Amino acid sequence: MGFLSKIFGRRNDAGVDDQLPVVHIADDDERMNWAIEKANATLHYFQNCLLAPDPEQQYFSVKVLIDDGVNREHLWLVSPSFDDEGNLYGIVGNKPVYVNSVAVNQKIGIDPRFISDWMIIEEGRLIGGYTIRAIRDGRPDHERPEFDRQVGLYIDEGIDYFVHDFSTPEGAILCLEDAYDDQDIEKALACKNFEEEARMLLLEMNDRCSGREILETTANILRTAFIKSLQKDGFPVFRDLRRAYPYRKKITDNLYLITEVCIFPNGTKSQQQIYTFKGEDGWRVLNIKV
Repeated sequence: MGFLSKIFGRRNDAGVDDQLPVVHIADDDERMNWAIEKANATLHYFQNCLLAPDPEQQYFSVKVLIDDGVNREHLWLVSPSFDDEGNLYGIVGNKPVYVNSVAVNQKIGIDPRFISDWMIIEEGRLIGGYTIRAIRDGRPDHERPEFDRQVGLYIDEGIDYFVHDFSTPEGAILCLEDAYDDQDIEKALACKNFEEEARMLLLEMNDRCSGREILETTANILRTAFIKSLQKDGFPVFRDLRRAYPYRKKITDNLYLITEVCIFPNGTKSQQQIYTFKGEDGWRVLNIKV
């Protein structure tokens, strides 16, 4: 059946929900599957904001998968809350089109593993809302202004609140950037995987005769060059930048190419693509692809 969902849930009593269509997207759509994965990886931020919202955060909603045994549909829950076990409660904000087990305005509880998105509206600006962004990104450029008008939200790159650890590729990148801000070479080295970087470099050079010795030698050269570059040129600065990760390209199960967008305080932006590799100790950062 694929991904069936309203764009977002009821915001008020003016019938906004009825103005927005149900969206059909294939189960194997990479953009949508990444959106759902990102929503779950950053759910901690939504939960923290829900417990202590800022004054400018006017609206909270969570999208969940409802399966009635015959059909499946993604619906938004408004007025969400979590119990001590992490279970989600909320009021169904969409009129279901395909499922019969729930109804609009019904309060339900659901296991958090069925969460597919979350969103916060902050002074008219969308925070989270990754499936909304995926739907928008899938439309031609000339259709996006009308999409924005229908949704009634300001949609920019956003900020992606990944945990700064090695459990995700994006978290590993953030750890490296934290090390840069701390000007800590040892901490930065711990975020890298020079052996895998060397393997990629040798493959790009079509060096198919490389043995263990040349792999280790190349890795050591890359490590030394990385240290000397930081000592000579200084550490990049990421403090006070907003960062978003709109795309994640899977090369293999353990190798992803991540797109990072940095938004500076003055509004200017830069974009870079970064290889990350998952080893036994989690994700680490490889070289930047220009």
